[in-house]
This record gives sequence, C-alpha cells and structure tokens, in this order.
Amino acid sequence: MLSPEMLSYIYASLMALSILVYAILDGYDLGVGILLPTKHDDHANTMIASIGPFWDANETWLVLAVGLALIAFPTAHSIILQALYLPVTIMLIGLILRGVAFDFRAKAKTKRKQLWDTIFKAGSIISAFMQGFMLGLYVMSFETTVVSLTFAMLSGAGVVAAYTLIGSAWLILKTEGELQLKAIQWCKTAGRITFLGVIAVSIINPLINNDVYTRWFESNLFTLLLGVPLLCLSLFFIQDKALKRLVLAPTKRPWQPFIISACIFGLCFFGLTYSFYPFVVPGQLTIFEAVAAPESLNFLLYGVAIVVPTIITYTIFSYRVFWGKVQPLSYY
Repeated sequence: MLSPEMLSYIYASLMALSILVYAILDGYDLGVGILLPTKHDDHANTMIASIGPFWDANETWLVLAVGLALIAFPTAHSIILQALYLPVTIMLIGLILRGVAFDFRAKAKTKRKQLWDTIFKAGSIISAFMQGFMLGLYVMSFETTVVSLTFAMLSGAGVVAAYTLIGSAWLILKTEGELQLKAIQWCKTAGRITFLGVIAVSIINPLINNDVYTRWFESNLFTLLLGVPLLCLSLFFIQDKALKRLVLAPTKRPWQPFIISACIFGLCFFGLTYSFYPFVVPGQLTIFEAVAAPESLNFLLYGVAIVVPTIITYTIFSYRVFWGKVQPLSYY
C-alpha cells in the first residue's frame, strides 16, 4: 500500500504528463486545422493526410488526463468542471465539428467540400481558443472579473498562435514543395506572435498573481529559475534561424522546427506547473488535500500501470509506422 502523499505525486505526475503530451500532439493537429486552406483543395488534402493517422489517437491523452483527474482528485475535478462548464462545452462542440467535418469532407460533392473544410477549420480555432481561455481562467483562479476575462482572452489567442506554430512545424516535417515553403512562412509568423505572447503572459502573470511573483522572484533558486524563460525565449531565435536555412535547403533537417516547438511547449508547461505547485486548484486545493482515498487509488494503480504504457506504446508504434513524408490522401 502506497501512502497518500506518494499516490498524490504519482497521479499528479501522470496527469501532468498527459496534459503536456496532449498539448504537443493534439496541438499540432489543431494547428494544421487552423491553417487549413478552404480554396486550395490539393493543399487541404495533403494537410488532412498529414494528420489523418494520428489525430484521433492524439485526443486519447486528453481523455486520459481528465480520467486521471476524476479518479485521483475528484473534489478538484468537480470544482474545475463547475467553473469551466461553459468553455468546456464550447470546446467539445469544436472537437465534434472537427470530427464530423473530417468524415463528411470525404463524402461531400466537390462543390460542398469547401464547406466542410471551413467547418473543420472553425472547429480547430474554437477548440484551440477555448483551451487557452480555460487555461487563462485557471491561472486567474476562475475569477470572472474584467481583468481575469481579459487575461483569459489573451491566453486563448496565445494558444491559437502556439498551436499554429507547432502545426506549421509539423507540416514542414511532413510535406514537400510549395506547401512546405508555405509552412515555413506560416511557422515564422506564428513563431513571432507566440514569442510576443509568451513575453506578455510571463510579465502579466506575476504582476497580477502575488503567489506566482513570490515563487519565482523571491526564491533562493531565482538564478537557476531565470534560465527557464531565457532558454525558452532563446529557442524562438534558434527556430527562426533554422527556418531561414530551410528556405534555402528544405530537405535539410526539416524536423528541427517541430522539435524546437515541442521544447518550447515543455518549458512553458514547466513554468506553469512550477508557478502553481502543489495546488491542483489555484489558491484552494493542493494535490495532497484533493487526493482520493488511498485504498481505491492503490487498487486503480494496477489498471493505470497497464493503460498508460499501452497508450505510450501505441503512440510510438503509430508514429513509427506512418513516419516520413505524407502520402496522397485516401479514405477507406
């Protein structure tokens, strides 16, 4: 029997891992949806084909994160869901629109295919924006003041830009020719917007949240912690240089922008978790206070020990099978 404290660490770590992997994997396919052209059928088909084998599986990580929150931290799950009920509903509508459009575009007549591409694009933007909006409300402890809602809107726009960044980086990796060159330009633009967004959030967050300010600027580890945002911002410049090289040599290390984008996501996520640890509901509940009964969590740990490695193995296997440049789109 593991202690409640140890169970808190295990389940919180797994939940954090699920959220981070979801943000990277489903982030890029949402980004591809955001970029989807509605008047260039060939490019749209290629972009859809680049995410086709993966996008359903990518959303598994979101289901896993929510499931872990429900079984391990039920009180926190209830508080968060109650506070975010409306944006969660809107996000789910966006995800449903994506799923319906993905299938219907294959069956629609040519003149209506553009409609379903537009719906897929709209669903991607709605889902990405709502995820950022919810993140902003979470950071603001679910307050509904003008300042909190404004910050949440800024966060929503920032997540749309970040998903566009990693989505365009994915297209650089998976496509060739004219579309790849377009993706390089999209990545440059999205990278610069995301860079400004990261700076804005990094400045605003400690100014409006005293606990975050104290944790970062009054810590004995301040010098060490300062390296995290500096490294994150440096990666944007490194990525920009890599993109300039790719314009001249598109086949040379096309994977670099995606890896750099994933590292930026990881550093931003570390900054977020460090800012609020050990709270699972900011300012209200820690992971130790919200953890469920140890008897049930010890029992469920056997299932988690099977499910999580299975999902990881399947994810690695699917990416291994469909690695390389995208093949022409086909529906079965």
